[in-house]
Amino acid sequence: MEFRHVSVLLEPSLENLAIRPDGVYVDGTLGGGGHSFHIAERLGSKGRLIGIDRDAAAIQAAGERLKPYHEKVTIVKDNYGNIRDVLNSLQISGVDGILLDLGVSSYQLDTAERGFSYMADAPLDMRMDQEEARTARDIVNEYNEEELYRMIRDYGEDKFARNIARHICKEREKEPIETTGQLVRVIEQAIPKKIQKTGGHPAKRTFQAIRIELNRELTVLDEVVDTMIDCLNPGGRLCIITFHSLEDRIVKGRFRTAEDPCICPKNFPVCVCGRKSKGHVVTRKPILPTEQEMRENPRAKSAKLRVFEKMIEEK
Repeated sequence: MEFRHVSVLLEPSLENLAIRPDGVYVDGTLGGGGHSFHIAERLGSKGRLIGIDRDAAAIQAAGERLKPYHEKVTIVKDNYGNIRDVLNSLQISGVDGILLDLGVSSYQLDTAERGFSYMADAPLDMRMDQEEARTARDIVNEYNEEELYRMIRDYGEDKFARNIARHICKEREKEPIETTGQLVRVIEQAIPKKIQKTGGHPAKRTFQAIRIELNRELTVLDEVVDTMIDCLNPGGRLCIITFHSLEDRIVKGRFRTAEDPCICPKNFPVCVCGRKSKGHVVTRKPILPTEQEMRENPRAKSAKLRVFEKMIEEK
């Protein structure tokens, strides 16, 4: 299947990266190269773009799409959480902008055999990096009831998490849960019919929770935001597009702390902890897609863009 993914919040992302022709930029979630293509076309002969992705299919598709700019684009198969190591290996000490477009791509959702979608019956996979050994099947069949409950509650924010976990454990006593279709049927049994009629697809939240757990999405994001800010040159910008409240909460909190890291009690007249601001939050409120974009690309509806600019050091 062709790697297809409509770039969300494309123009606001490009505008807020404030791309300079001679700058160095990182697309940490390369995907099919949608955002990267438009970054690369704005770069001059001295500019450079580093594209990072852990999905081999994305790497291949992006390589094809970015061929016109191959002399200024470097593509690396890795997790954006390892950005410091990636830049060190390329002997890059600092960059002028970093973009993250989080979540799952249209290609991953629409390719049934990848196991991300609850709309088609396929093996329970959900790996963003298919070289990893563990799959969604392992989580569903090996986690105990309490682990499943906490995962679905915390990452899926599903109020029926306890009942879903119980039903999964009961079902797998009969036989292993091997496919997305099996899992969907188990979840449907755990959620009241009247709720299913009004609350969207009953499996949506559980599938989200398993995907996040398997790929360590929130853990990696929480650990890397500060590192990414440190990787910026003075005046450089970090732009992050999130798709659900859990991601957005992490980005908002990390940006706020980077801007104001002081841990002194509020009643202290002056700061004595010595922690210094790394810069400022450009977006006091997140940038949202326009009505037109949401009509043209329904998957953009929940997208939010937040931007942080690293402090320009005083001379």
